[in-house]
Amino acid sequence: MNSKSKKRSPIVLIASISALLIVAICGAVYYKYVVVEDPIAQQENSEEQLATELDSKDEQTTEPDSTDEQSDPHQASTSDKAEQPTSSTQTEKPDTSTNEPKDQVELLNGYVVGQQPATEPTYVNGILIVNKKNPLPPTYNKGEDPKAKAAFEKMAAAAKNEGFELVPFSGFRSYEYQTTLYDRYVNRDGKDAADRYSARPGYSEHQSGLAFDIGEKGREDLWLTSAFGESPAGKWLVENAHKYGFILRYPEGKEDVTGFMYESWHFRYLEGDTAAKVYEAGVTLEEYLGV
Repeated sequence: MNSKSKKRSPIVLIASISALLIVAICGAVYYKYVVVEDPIAQQENSEEQLATELDSKDEQTTEPDSTDEQSDPHQASTSDKAEQPTSSTQTEKPDTSTNEPKDQVELLNGYVVGQQPATEPTYVNGILIVNKKNPLPPTYNKGEDPKAKAAFEKMAAAAKNEGFELVPFSGFRSYEYQTTLYDRYVNRDGKDAADRYSARPGYSEHQSGLAFDIGEKGREDLWLTSAFGESPAGKWLVENAHKYGFILRYPEGKEDVTGFMYESWHFRYLEGDTAAKVYEAGVTLEEYLGV
C-alpha cells in the first residue's frame, strides 16, 4: 500500500502543475487577443474618454459665453439710458438741479442776500404773502385795509362780551416808518437780534395794512411780550381770532418757517374763510401756501 501511494504522488503533482500551466497560457492568450487588441473595446474606451474631454471643454467654454451674455445686455442697457433714464439717473437729476445757479440762494438771518427791492407784491393763490423772502415794493402804501379794520372791530366786540377789551396798538406802517423803526432796533440790539423780531423795510406785514399788534387795555405790561399769549385775553384771541378772519402770524416753535420769533400779539387778516382753514390745519401761512 505504501509503495503504490509513493508512486502516485509524483504523477499527481505533475498533473497539477500541467493544469496550472494550461490555465495560465489560456488566460494570457485571451488577454492579448480579446481584451488588449480588441478594436471594438478600444473604440468604446476612446469615445468615452473623448466625450469626457468634450464635456469638460463645453463647461469651460460656457463660462465665457455666459459672461458675454451678461455683458451684452449691460451694453444694451447702457445705450438705452439716453432714451429711458434709469433710477440712478433719476436720482441724479435733483442733485443737478440744486446745483444750478438760479436755485442757489444765500440767506442771512432768513433774508436773501443781494435781493433787489420788489417791484410788485407777491400773491400766492390770491393771498398776499409778505415775509423775509417776499418783500413789498417801497411804493406800496395803501394804508389800513378797511375790511381788516372792520373785522377787528367785530372781534373786539365779541371779546368785550367775554370781559376782554382788545386794543390794536400798532397797525399800518409805511415803508419810511419801518425804516426808522428797524434802524432804531439795530442801533440798540444789533442787526442779528433785530432781524429776529423786527422786519426790515419792505418786509413788514404792517406795510400791507392787514396786520395788527393786539393787546389788552389795562394790561399794557404784557404788550409785546410772550406772556400775553398766556393771559386769558391772549388765549381767547388765539382760540377765536380765526372766526373773524385773523391768524396768529408767528406762532411758537415756527421761527425756522416764518423767519420771526414767537409773537403772541401779531395777527394777520385773511379775507374769507382762509383764516379758519389755516387754523384748522394747525400750520403757518407759509406752510399753508407752500412757500
